Amino acid sequence: MSEDPAIRQASLPEEAELVFEQPLNERMRTFLRIDFLYGQATYHNEHASEWSSRAAVASLMDILAITARTDVRADALKELERQLAMLHEFQTRPNVDGSRLRTVMSNLMRLRSELLGTGTGYLQPLKESEFLAAIRHRSAIPGGTCEFDLPDYYYWLQQPAEPRAQAFNEWLALLRPLCDSIAELLWLTRQNGRPREETAKGGVFHITFDRDSPVQLLRISVPQSLGLYPEISGSHYRSSVRFLTWNGLGARPSQATIDVPFTLSCCN
Repeated sequence: MSEDPAIRQASLPEEAELVFEQPLNERMRTFLRIDFLYGQATYHNEHASEWSSRAAVASLMDILAITARTDVRADALKELERQLAMLHEFQTRPNVDGSRLRTVMSNLMRLRSELLGTGTGYLQPLKESEFLAAIRHRSAIPGGTCEFDLPDYYYWLQQPAEPRAQAFNEWLALLRPLCDSIAELLWLTRQNGRPREETAKGGVFHITFDRDSPVQLLRISVPQSLGLYPEISGSHYRSSVRFLTWNGLGARPSQATIDVPFTLSCCN
């Protein structure tokens, strides 16, 4: 007796897809970098080794470097307000899940309140710490945080894992309202995108955006089995996607010449 094709199809594992994201403005670029670094910091902080603590502190230093260049807190508050205004408009539309909408809005208002409560000097304890300042200064030098450069840092790294993690959690707590807000904003931005199936003819695809509805983030999903990845260039007015063939570490990637199916999401 032959197997039902529908049953056979259902039993097949779902093909893995790679999702590539491209920010289309400076605010989104900063948010993505901070979210990446915060995730990296929390991951390494959960491991007990000296090297994990070093990696966690390095991520913390990178977050501080970004926040020193721009007022990320103000940008996050503006984006929270924008998202709340958009969601408020949805309340009057038909066929809207009111319960879910209220939950999302309540969460955004909580994050806004927590971020406002931090005050503009929320990072001063990190900036004024002589211990962290020395690490930040030496981090600009390759290998500059060796034990002979920073003996106090080396001494701290040799302490038991629990007090090290506790100290690091106290530093992260100062960043948490900002990073939690950014994580929620990124989630909402991704949810705003409507995925559509597209084909890059000869490996190339051009996108022109509606100027009345600015796009903040592009998301491109490609089946991993294709052995391709996108190279994205452009601005919030138009973008181009060029698919390249991965030829291994020892060879340069080459321009794909086939028609490439992919999923595109333009997120506002």
